[in-house]
Amino acid sequence: MDLPASFHDLKGKSVFITGGGSGIGECLVEGFLSQGCKVAFVDRLDSIALCDRLEKAYGARPLFIECDITDIAALQAAIAEARTAHGPIDVLVNNAADDTRHYVSSYTPDDWDHSIAVNLRPHYFTAQAVVDDMRVAGGGVIVNFSSIAYMMGGGEYPAYAAAKAGITGLTRGLARELGPARIRVNALMPGWVLTERQKRLWAKPEALAAHIARQCLNEEIRPVDMVCPALFLASEASRMMTGQALVVDAGVVFSG
Repeated sequence: MDLPASFHDLKGKSVFITGGGSGIGECLVEGFLSQGCKVAFVDRLDSIALCDRLEKAYGARPLFIECDITDIAALQAAIAEARTAHGPIDVLVNNAADDTRHYVSSYTPDDWDHSIAVNLRPHYFTAQAVVDDMRVAGGGVIVNFSSIAYMMGGGEYPAYAAAKAGITGLTRGLARELGPARIRVNALMPGWVLTERQKRLWAKPEALAAHIARQCLNEEIRPVDMVCPALFLASEASRMMTGQALVVDAGVVFSG
């Protein structure tokens, strides 16, 4: 991975990432590994081939733990396994999400509960599972992936948008509570990132062209474009940032 910046203070850090098997998550796993971090990640899909590729490229192998993040007990067990392998968690990255399109008229209570169980609930319980590590260490970092989806008022995924708004609120609440322990909590808010899944399912030429025309920077956003912002939030380079929502969308929405 050819990154425009490096963050030497991350070397040796124990990093736990959710949804690290594909898309943005795959790039995050590689990005943190490239900085010399000890990376563990969870995903529902078999990611052994990814680990093989990264080990060949970097001489270090990330720890892959197959896990359904809607199963909180399994998710907590995965964090415990990562702690045993790599030491106490220094950096938590809550990346996993499911932005399947849906409409208010067709969603059932079970659909709603599942969306929250994937898109919001794990963020709380992963944080709960790592804060003691970070308190003992004298500090730590949590990066929660939110989205500009709820700021744009998109109408094709209301439960997803609600969950992403909830992540921003959770981020700010955790930042206030955990700040005295020097645990920083920030949200990273991507725009329309062109993962393979997005290209396959929703990035139809006309819709994509219209969205890119709304951006100040009129080019596609790649999954790798989320890596340096995440590394920055994890690094001491952002040591006085907490409770913030960092938008990385090529200039669609404006905050501040």
